[in-house]
Amino acid sequence: MTMPTNASAAAHALTDVTASDSTLRRFLHGLPGVDAVGLEGRAASLGTRSIKTTAKAYAIDLAISMVDLTTLEGADTPGKVRALGAKAVRPDPTDRTVPPTAAVCVYPDMVATAKEAVAGSPVKVASVATAFPAGRAALGVKLADVRDAVAAGADEIDMVIDRGAFLAGNYMKVYDEIVAVKEASGAARLKVIFETGELSTYDNIRRASWLGMLGGADFIKTSTGKVAVNATPANTLLMLEAVRDFRAQTGIQVGVKPAGGIRTTKDAIKFLVLVNETAGEDWLDNHWFRFGASSLLNDLLMQRQKLATGRYSGPDYVTVD
Repeated sequence: MTMPTNASAAAHALTDVTASDSTLRRFLHGLPGVDAVGLEGRAASLGTRSIKTTAKAYAIDLAISMVDLTTLEGADTPGKVRALGAKAVRPDPTDRTVPPTAAVCVYPDMVATAKEAVAGSPVKVASVATAFPAGRAALGVKLADVRDAVAAGADEIDMVIDRGAFLAGNYMKVYDEIVAVKEASGAARLKVIFETGELSTYDNIRRASWLGMLGGADFIKTSTGKVAVNATPANTLLMLEAVRDFRAQTGIQVGVKPAGGIRTTKDAIKFLVLVNETAGEDWLDNHWFRFGASSLLNDLLMQRQKLATGRYSGPDYVTVD
C-alpha cells in the first residue's frame, strides 16, 4: 500500500483504513512482514554497544527519569503505595541530584492514595484499567474502570487490549475499544498494552502497534508484566520502528513503554540504545519513552552510587520493593 508523503494527507488516508472491518484488515495485513532473524540480529547487535563514564552517568539519570515505578499486586496497601510515591519523588533521600521517576503505576482503587503521595512533584500517577491484566470484561465494565481511575486523579491510563479478539482477527472490535477508552480517559494520556508474549508472532506485534496508534494511543506498551514473556529487545525494537514510521506518515508522535523483566541498569541502557538508534533522539525523553518496572530503580540507584564513589553500597542502601 503506497502512502501519501504529505502528513495531513497521510493522516486522512489512515483515517480511511478504519472505515470498515475489511479496510482495516486489508491495511493491517498489508503491512510488511517482519524478518525475525534480521530483527533479533539487529536488537542483539545494538545491545553490545558499550556506554562508559560520563555517558553512562547521563544514561542512568535518564533511565531513572523514565521509570513508571509500579506495584500491581493483590496485597497492595495504602502504606505500600504511599512509600512507593515517596520513593518516586525522592528515589535517593540522601542525594537530591537524583531525578524523580516519571510516574507511579497502581490499580484504580489506589490512585487517590498515590496522587496524595506525589502531590507537588512532577511525578505522574498512572493507573491500569480495562480489567487488567486479562481484559476479560464487557466494554461497559472496562469504561467504568477507566472513569473511576480518571475521577480519582489518574494522569495516565494503561489499558489492555482484548487479545482474544485480536487473535481471532476481530480487529475492528479492538480498534473500537481503544477509541472508546481514549474518549473515557479525557485529558489522561493513554497507554495501550498488547501483551506481546501472547500475540505469538512479530507480524502480530507490528499489526497491534499500528492498530493501537490508529485508535489514538499516546503510548504503545509491550506487556502487563504478568506473563512469562514480557518486554524483549526485539519486540521493543519492532514497536520503535512502528512509532517512527507512524510519525513519518502522519506527523503524530507516539511513545513506547517496555514493561516486565527489565531489572538491571545494563538492560535499561540497552533499551535506550535501541531508542536512539531506531526512533531517534526525539524519543529520549520520559514524555515519549518509559520503563514499566519495580526492581529496576534499585539497580539504577546502586550503579549510580558506584559511579560516584567507586564502590557499591551495602544491601540497605536502597529500599526493598
